[in-house]
Amino acid sequence: MPRIDPLEYDDMPPDARAAHDRHLQTARITNMKRTLLHSVAAFDALMTWYPLRDTVKPFLGERLTTLFAHAVSSETDCLICSTFFRRILIDGGEDPDALEMDEREAAVVAYGRALAVTPHRMADAVYERVAEHLDDGQMVALTAFGALMVATNVINNALGVPLDDVLQPYRRQPAAAAAEGVGAHG
Repeated sequence: MPRIDPLEYDDMPPDARAAHDRHLQTARITNMKRTLLHSVAAFDALMTWYPLRDTVKPFLGERLTTLFAHAVSSETDCLICSTFFRRILIDGGEDPDALEMDEREAAVVAYGRALAVTPHRMADAVYERVAEHLDDGQMVALTAFGALMVATNVINNALGVPLDDVLQPYRRQPAAAAAEGVGAHG
C-alpha cells in the first residue's frame, strides 16, 4: 500500500503537468515519477539520474551500467528499481541471479553494493579494486550515479511506491517458489 499515491495526470498542478510532459518526451512516466511529481523540485532532482547514466555509459558500457544500478538497487532491497533492472537483464538474455562477470565488472558491482550498504564508509579494498579500472573523473561520476540510485531507492522504499504493472512478470520470486518453478522469470 503506497504511503503517497502516485498522481494521476488530471490531478497534477500545472507545474507538475509541465514536468511530466517534458519528461515524457524522452522516457516513460512510472509510478515513482508520478509520486515524485507531488514535488516538482524532488522530481527534477532525481531525474538527473538520466544525465548521470549517460555520463557513465560511455566508460562502463550498457551492460555494466545496468549491472551497477541493479547491484545498488538489489542491495537496498528496492523492489521497483531492482525489478526494473532485472527486466533489462532478462530481456537481454541474462539470468540476474547467476551473472557472469569479469574482474572489472565484479569490481564495479562490488562498489555499487558497498555504496548501497555503507556509503558513509567505503572500504579501501573495494574502492581501490574499482579505481584500478577508472580515472578520477570516472570515479566521481560513478559515485554520483550510485548515490542518486540510492536516493531513488530510498524514495521508493520509504514512500511505498507501488510496482508498475509492466514490471510484475520480472519480479524476483522467493527462493522456495523459484525452486518449484513458480513464476516466469524466477
